[in-house]
Amino acid sequence: MSHDTFYVYILTNWDNKVMYIGVTNNLERRLYEHKNHIADGFTSKYNVNKLVYYETTNNPREAIEREKQLKGWSRLKKNRLVESVNPGWISLSDGWE
Repeated sequence: MSHDTFYVYILTNWDNKVMYIGVTNNLERRLYEHKNHIADGFTSKYNVNKLVYYETTNNPREAIEREKQLKGWSRLKKNRLVESVNPGWISLSDGWE
């Protein structure tokens, strides 16, 4: 994964009840941090570490704007976005470690 690529991603917990949206330029490293509770905060508290959606851009400003846009959406709209590419809500990062 290139560091010139920016990722807007959606994580959830084991039963898909809690959702987190973030942005990074290194998705594998960031997921490692979430899964290993490297940083205290929302994802650590609610054990949110299952990658169910991501999109890419080469423009960091676009990534940040998209993150803000998705965070402003209703849960139903976010669910539909995930289901448009991942209808089974399977982890897209299995085997990355």
